[in-house]
Amino acid sequence: MIVVTGATGNVGRPLVQALADSGAQVTAVSRGLAPVDLPSGTRHVQADLTSPETLRSPFEEADALFLHDGGAGGHGLDPRAILEIAKDVGIKRVVMLSSQGVTTRPDSLSHGGVMRAIEDAVRQSGLTWTILRSGGLASNTFAWAESIRTDRTVAAPFGDVGIPVIDPADIAEVAAVALRKDEHAGYVYELNGPVVITPRQQAESLGTALGEPVRFVELTRSEAHARMATFMPEAVVQTTLDVLGEPNAAELRLSPDVERVLGRAPRPFAEWARRNIAAFR
Repeated sequence: MIVVTGATGNVGRPLVQALADSGAQVTAVSRGLAPVDLPSGTRHVQADLTSPETLRSPFEEADALFLHDGGAGGHGLDPRAILEIAKDVGIKRVVMLSSQGVTTRPDSLSHGGVMRAIEDAVRQSGLTWTILRSGGLASNTFAWAESIRTDRTVAAPFGDVGIPVIDPADIAEVAAVALRKDEHAGYVYELNGPVVITPRQQAESLGTALGEPVRFVELTRSEAHARMATFMPEAVVQTTLDVLGEPNAAELRLSPDVERVLGRAPRPFAEWARRNIAAFR
């Protein structure tokens, strides 16, 4: 049995599907109700990573765990309590979704410090572990869905500054392999996309998938800050804007790790756009 936390999220949902397709028994854990597209034979349990006592039941009878960041970049988690419960009920392996910010922004509390503390807890847990450090996600552009649906417009900062974003389904496939195969134990994989792509180019790709042009409106940093501060902690906003506006060399590096694990290159953003275009119509 494999437990997937964050099972209704952008990584968790395709991970549950990939594991089910492989024939694995899966317990899908999320705070909300079971998704309508939950694979046949998959058990769903409502539980909250920020309340470790709710996890004992879904963890029972499992031998592997996918540890998500709780949907808040790890804020509010007690990873040692979560991992102690996992170990206590007999889980042997943990695959953790982390952030490349652990190494690219080590001085940032939001992107480096919090996730580094969770990584440390994973390494010290006594479980067999694999850590997946993700770059920016293609699914972050879901934030543009409403404005694209209503007036075919994207408003974002740093229109011509790019980073190599990754399809969450690629992270899910790497996680599915690491959860099932021993040879990935003790590895830290950095996962990002096949090319550097700018917000303006992402908007163009979405327009191509729609069959209609999408207009790009560039926000100033202060305008973007004001919007993001309505749903992100201040420290997260500042570091996110730093990454988007002035990515460093490590954040621009194209990692070989997706291809190393899966035997193929990461999917391009245009493929993610075509697969998810219904959300933007």
